[in-house]
Amino acid sequence: QVQLVESGGGWVQAGGSLRLSCAASGRPMSSIVMGWFREAPGKHREFVAAHNGVAYGGESTYYANSVKGRVTIYRDNVKNIVDLQMARLKLKDTTIYYCAADDDCSGKTQHHAAYEYWGSGTQVAISS
Repeated sequence: QVQLVESGGGWVQAGGSLRLSCAASGRPMSSIVMGWFREAPGKHREFVAAHNGVAYGGESTYYANSVKGRVTIYRDNVKNIVDLQMARLKLKDTTIYYCAADDDCSGKTQHHAAYEYWGSGTQVAISS
């Protein structure tokens, strides 16, 4: 059983920065894939970033094209957290952000359907 709790969401002006955090428990973090997704009302859940665990033969990071250059994912297997540093935020970044985890994602690290465990989300609001 994996439990995920997001934090760090809030309000920020367009062009600003925000750092989201996800705390994982119930499973050694190094053995699971961690990802960040976002879902706005009326829209499907979209991939943001992910970080593979070392158990899969090597660590790799993945970013959606919409956030490349503005987002960095940080993973700390000692503290069992995965952070999402966001910069140069845009109005379209306004949504609920979810932390996700899975044992292996079946090779679909960038797809929400491949993740079994989810946090309840943290809301990010960008204003002009």
